[in-house]
Amino acid sequence: MSMKWLEWAKEIQSIAQAGLEYSKDMYDIERFHQLRKISADIMSEYTEEPMEKVVKLFTNETGYQTPKVDVRGVIFKEGKILLVKEKLDGCWSIPGGWGDIGFSPSEVAVKEIREETGFESKAVRLLGVLDKKCHPHPPSPYHTYKIFILCSITGGQASGGMETEGVGFFAVDELPELSVERNTENQIQTLFEFLENPERSVLLD
Repeated sequence: MSMKWLEWAKEIQSIAQAGLEYSKDMYDIERFHQLRKISADIMSEYTEEPMEKVVKLFTNETGYQTPKVDVRGVIFKEGKILLVKEKLDGCWSIPGGWGDIGFSPSEVAVKEIREETGFESKAVRLLGVLDKKCHPHPPSPYHTYKIFILCSITGGQASGGMETEGVGFFAVDELPELSVERNTENQIQTLFEFLENPERSVLLD
């Protein structure tokens, strides 16, 4: 699914970051800085993004590198799924975002639903943990795990948020243009299968 150059750049960056965290030898540290620059050069070359932007996004962390976590709150109502229209690209996605420090995955899902849709909700069960690299998302500088959590509405009313400008429920055969950076059509179609089979096993890559 993902491009080889992207996987190589991420791996080089991961090795460099770990080396910078644990190395004591000044010459090794210099080499790991060189590796980090090479990884940024690869990303900048193939994405045509300015080097300053790549460095800010791709090499801004310290410590041992681990995958980032994207949490999505899945709500069904009358056979339709809740989606939000993203201000960033004008396309639609399942409400959610990066996991927050101090919040459990369920708490993140509930918080994101409230902030992006206006609905209060409660987490019901885990639906899936997917690796973004296994799905046709656009290239990303991060290795990301996507967590999908089934939620149910407990109150509130539909309203946009700081990052969203629309809220709606959509049937599986009437999905709007999706924000593929956040979710793919196949992922949403697979989530709909839980409506017919609520006891279906958790999705895992």
